[in-house]
Amino acid sequence: MDIKTNFMDNILLGNTLNQWIISLSIVAGAALLCWIISLSSKSVMGKCPTKRQHFVKLTVAALKKPVIFGIIMAAVYFALIRLNINASTIATIEKIYSLLAILNVTWAIAKFANILIEKFQEQKHFDNKLLPLLKRAILIVIWVIGIITALNNAGIKVTTLLGALGVSGIAAALAAQDTLKNIFGGVTIFMDGHLHIGDHVQFDAYEGVIQDINLRSTRIKTFEDRVVTVPNYKLMDASVINVSTEARRRVLIKIGLTYNTLPEKMKEAIEILKSIPQNISEIDSDTIAVFSDFGDSALIITYIYYIKKPSDIRESTSKVNFTILECFNSAGLDFAFPTQTVYIGK
Repeated sequence: MDIKTNFMDNILLGNTLNQWIISLSIVAGAALLCWIISLSSKSVMGKCPTKRQHFVKLTVAALKKPVIFGIIMAAVYFALIRLNINASTIATIEKIYSLLAILNVTWAIAKFANILIEKFQEQKHFDNKLLPLLKRAILIVIWVIGIITALNNAGIKVTTLLGALGVSGIAAALAAQDTLKNIFGGVTIFMDGHLHIGDHVQFDAYEGVIQDINLRSTRIKTFEDRVVTVPNYKLMDASVINVSTEARRRVLIKIGLTYNTLPEKMKEAIEILKSIPQNISEIDSDTIAVFSDFGDSALIITYIYYIKKPSDIRESTSKVNFTILECFNSAGLDFAFPTQTVYIGK
């Protein structure tokens, strides 16, 4: 018994074997606990028939690594401070532990915040395009607060660092005004919700479909099959027509008939135009056809019709034009073309 006691009292690096075994046992016990937690989390994540259990599954999956890291870190800390170590080394260990502990808590909070945002997204509380931006902003705020808190608790003064960052930030902002304007413009587009990917828009001299909206610019593919990249701040300052939001497309055409057309034929032409919606399902019935002008070389009929959404505008316009051409030719109505009559005096 005395031999065993003497053996356990042997000194190794300033500590007895008994002290080393207890410290190693703490770390080993923590590792065993982490293994049990890992197995338990797998069984929890394997079952999620309800929405609440699915939320629990996501939470467990997100927090498993921070919890395991926290247990191991705490075990190592308590295993070290119980050993005979000089005061300066213990103070250093405590600072490192405090720093890592706060960063670990920050890690867990950031993961849980992302889960909450995704949960709200499933319930349609946030826009799909705004979600990545919102998650990134929340993540940055959480990590900035966590790092500053960790540095303060570890005895590192951050006031001087923050002052330097503030001066640098002002200089960077002045040097990147256009970039910042584009970012704010992108955020405004996301929040406003009037422009979406796939919308047909008219902007300045461009007309096309929005392909992508990011924080810096918006890409529009024109009908000439060209991609135009527009800075977001210019898009916000300009008048943009979102054609996709219109309930229907208004089309106005002027049809010129020859001056030898009789009044009865003019009335027949108007009736033909008013009956076109009966033959083309893409056209609304509330059309307008009137004898509007005496032109230089033609009698003008103004015809207004509306194409229903989501019809193909070009195809519908072509159908209407073909119908007008066929019906007018069948009725013997002659389209006018520019003519000039010259009288020669004796």
